Amino acid sequence: MSNTNVNPTGPKKTSGSFFQDNQKSITFIVGGIIVLILLYLGYQRLYLAPRAEKASNAIYKAEEYAMIDSLQAKAINGDGSFLGFKEIADEYSNTKSANIANAYLGGLYLRQGNFQEAIKYLQKYSDTGSEVLDPLVTGLIGDAFSESKDYKAAADYYKKAADKGKNTYTTPLFLKKLGLVYEALEDFKGAEKAYQTIKSDYPESAEANMIDGPLARVQAKL
Repeated sequence: MSNTNVNPTGPKKTSGSFFQDNQKSITFIVGGIIVLILLYLGYQRLYLAPRAEKASNAIYKAEEYAMIDSLQAKAINGDGSFLGFKEIADEYSNTKSANIANAYLGGLYLRQGNFQEAIKYLQKYSDTGSEVLDPLVTGLIGDAFSESKDYKAAADYYKKAADKGKNTYTTPLFLKKLGLVYEALEDFKGAEKAYQTIKSDYPESAEANMIDGPLARVQAKL
């Protein structure tokens, strides 16, 4: 994934720390979503209808390719013998596997730095009711906007992701990202609120263990 450059209108004194935090956070989420989708899909296959079962059977090879960086183009487009995620999403539209294929496509395009394609496919994903997968996909849209330097749109999606599933994994993760883009927008009050929520409501999370620095940074700007 490409490194994010400093917003010319953003705060210069804290930009290095901001983008270092942001890069680590985005790398973490993009790597983690692949495993979570695989687990989710394995569970859903037990409940698929006959037509959707064909899609489920077709998607397994694309999943294997998605786990190997050098084969991700085949994961997206297929290899001539097995369908890629794009064909599955199109040919088996309105199935659960097609929905998951859209999530995969968004995540893979994000890793390639193709942010507009990432947004396009991630926005096609329909919520499943999963308290983990749904906010992860919403948060990936935020990542794509953040990497595109559209921090206002990124903040909207990070807030949605944080609100969508209240758990100690996704909620503090996206609150942290929300705080970071608020910093880029020089909304230090909003950033303080996001960081303080992590500290007070999710003290056992990984983000809470490292939130004192960012919290102090924005409080010094108030």
